[in-house]
Amino acid sequence: MGTEFHLKADAAAEAGPYVLDIDPEQAGWGYSSLRVLDLPPGGHHSFATGGSEWIVLPLSGGCTVRTDDGEVFELAGRKSVFAGVTDFAYVPRDAQVRLASEAGGRFALTGARCARRLPARYGPASGVPVELRGTGSCSRQVNNFGAAGTFECDRLIAVEVLTPGGNWSSYPPHKHDECRPGEESELEEIYYFEIEPSHGTDGVGYQRVSPSGRGRGTDVLAEVRSGDAVLIPDGWHGPSIAAPGHAMYYLNVMAGPGETREWLICDHPEHGWIRGTWPDRPVDARLPLYEAPAGDVR
Repeated sequence: MGTEFHLKADAAAEAGPYVLDIDPEQAGWGYSSLRVLDLPPGGHHSFATGGSEWIVLPLSGGCTVRTDDGEVFELAGRKSVFAGVTDFAYVPRDAQVRLASEAGGRFALTGARCARRLPARYGPASGVPVELRGTGSCSRQVNNFGAAGTFECDRLIAVEVLTPGGNWSSYPPHKHDECRPGEESELEEIYYFEIEPSHGTDGVGYQRVSPSGRGRGTDVLAEVRSGDAVLIPDGWHGPSIAAPGHAMYYLNVMAGPGETREWLICDHPEHGWIRGTWPDRPVDARLPLYEAPAGDVR
C-alpha cells in the first residue's frame, strides 16, 4: 500500500553522494526537499543551494559548514538523534556550501524552495525549544529547531519528534493539504525515520497515511526502519507507532505555497476527541528523553 510514498533505506544507496535525496521533482510537488549525507572521518562535501534555503542538521557527529560568503559555522553535533539536541546551520538560496567532518557522521539537509535570500546563521542547541506533546501513550517529545515562530526561514519548517517505545505520535491523525486562512495551511511533508536499537535488534516502527479526498489520495501503511522516509503530499497522517522497546525518531520537513509560514492542522473528525482525554493523564515518565543544554545563544 502506497509504495511510491515509502522510500526504503536499502533503495536509497543509488542517490549519488547522498544516502537519501528527495527533491520536488522526484516527489512530484513544489517545495520540500531532504538530503541525508554520510561523511567518513576527514570527509567533505560541497553543494549549491540553488533556489532553496537549507538547514544543515547533524544526526550523528559534527561538522564545519562554510559558505561562499565567508561564513563559517562549527557544529558540535551529537552522538545520535537519541542522545541530545544539536546545533545547526542555516544556509540561504543561491549559495555554495562546503561541509567537512573530522570525525565523520550523518547529516540531514532540510530544504525548501523559497523567494527571499536570508542571511546564513548559526542555531545553537541551547536555543532549541523542547516541547512535550500529548499525554499517556500519546506522549512524545518535539525539538522545535526550525519551527515557525522559533527560527526564521522563508518557507522551510522542520522539527524533530521522539516517541518512546510503545507510544503513538502524530496522533490524532491530522492533515494540512489545503489553504483555509486561520484554520489550515497547505504544506508538503517528509518524514525521515531512525529507530533506536535495543537488545541486539534494530527495531521497526509503523506509519499510516490515509486519503483525505484531496490531491493524490495518499494511502500508506508502512513498516519503517532507520533511514526510511515517507512522502506526504496530502492526506491524514498518523499514527506514527513506536514498537515496544524501541524509541522512534522522525525528522519532519515541511513547506508550501502559503504567503504566511505557519503550521495549521485539521484533526481527523473520527479521532480528534482523543485530545480531550489528555488533561486527565500524566505525560509519559520517560520524557523528556533529553533536554536542550544550557548555554549562551550566539
